[in-house]
Amino acid sequence: MSVAAVPSSLSPGATDSTDVPQSNSVPDVEPSSGSPDPRQVVFSLEQIQNLLPHRYPFALVDRVIEYVPGKRAVGLKNVTFNEPHFQGHFPGRPLMPGVLIVEAMAQVGGIVLTQMPDSPAGGLFVFGGIDKVRFRRPVVPGDQLILTTELLWVKRKRFGKMFGRAEVDGQLACEGELMFSLVD
Repeated sequence: MSVAAVPSSLSPGATDSTDVPQSNSVPDVEPSSGSPDPRQVVFSLEQIQNLLPHRYPFALVDRVIEYVPGKRAVGLKNVTFNEPHFQGHFPGRPLMPGVLIVEAMAQVGGIVLTQMPDSPAGGLFVFGGIDKVRFRRPVVPGDQLILTTELLWVKRKRFGKMFGRAEVDGQLACEGELMFSLVD
């Protein structure tokens, strides 16, 4: 995971339609009891690209559908057959690599990190560790991953831990703890 802090020119409250919504304009969303409504868009693909440095083929979040500032985010990834990793993983039986599922969870977590108060401008958050990750079901082309990350703690605005969960059709595909570190 590598996540750049949002430049001040893209801070919440900007008026350009591709800018990030204001923190106070994002509704407080309580954790849903069921699957999030995939039609609700809190951050569009264009807004995500303003927040995260990832680009094709490594941009793994299509939109964010729930967002609670400084706490959690829920993202959506449409898994399609034309993604480059399916050519070799595995011919005749395409499976999304587990490391990419974990990276997708981390990118959703990056939305939370980049929007935190006093997030350093120009800073880059990267993986500091991955713990207790388990894969529960395969993810294949045609699936829609619902990626939920919750911020567990942050220390000195440089280190932190999140809990990530990936689901397909309400079934757990992957979960685990993701640690991050700020690189100057």
